[in-house]
Amino acid sequence: MHLLEKKTRKVTINITSLIDVVLLLLIFFMLTTSFVEQPGMKLDLPETKSSKGERTGDLEITVQADGSIFLNGKITGMEELETQIKDILPGIDEKSLILKADKTVQHGTVVQIMDIARSVGLQKIIIASEQAK
Repeated sequence: MHLLEKKTRKVTINITSLIDVVLLLLIFFMLTTSFVEQPGMKLDLPETKSSKGERTGDLEITVQADGSIFLNGKITGMEELETQIKDILPGIDEKSLILKADKTVQHGTVVQIMDIARSVGLQKIIIASEQAK
């Protein structure tokens, strides 16, 4: 007696169209994503025509229009600034400071911060500005 054998089929999932959809989504999100360099602080930097782009240093001081001072993104006061810079200074390789001050900040405040930076041993002070359009 000859019995009929059932042929078993292998189940396969075709993922070609799934890969196409994932790649299209990836391309869409890459093109529509925008990165914000300064998410928490709104500064109106002074404009210059002869500025060069330079990105160095692990130390950044930001002075907002209302006079509030931020050291590496953390709020601080003028009185504590010198001791906080002294604490950070041994941990950084390049002894440079990026100073970002709103264009409406008083000149005396900026000069006072620069004086504190020089007194603690910072060798290079970079004043941030925006390229004139």
